[in-house]
Amino acid sequence: MQMPLYEFRCADCGPFDVSVPMSEVSASAPCPRCEQQSRRSLTPPRLGRGGSAAMRLHDATARTASEPDVVSGALPGVPRRPSRPVTTDPRHRSLPRP
Repeated sequence: MQMPLYEFRCADCGPFDVSVPMSEVSASAPCPRCEQQSRRSLTPPRLGRGGSAAMRLHDATARTASEPDVVSGALPGVPRRPSRPVTTDPRHRSLPRP
């Protein structure tokens, strides 16, 4: 079962994460380095599963708002307009171009 991550901040060691069920989270937790009681930071619980296909799709879609892909050619699946036939008749050079 996937549990949310909560961020705690130790006064001496800095921030650390603890994964506990929502029903069991407390306002403080022991620091994994120095065992000092540390206060929970006011952050939302991180519920997303970063490795799932749905989360990767969500992140990629959100990223396109600020980092659009560079298009270097025709889009796949979009039919190309037929090119105009090229003529080699010298008389056609004097005709007006569209």
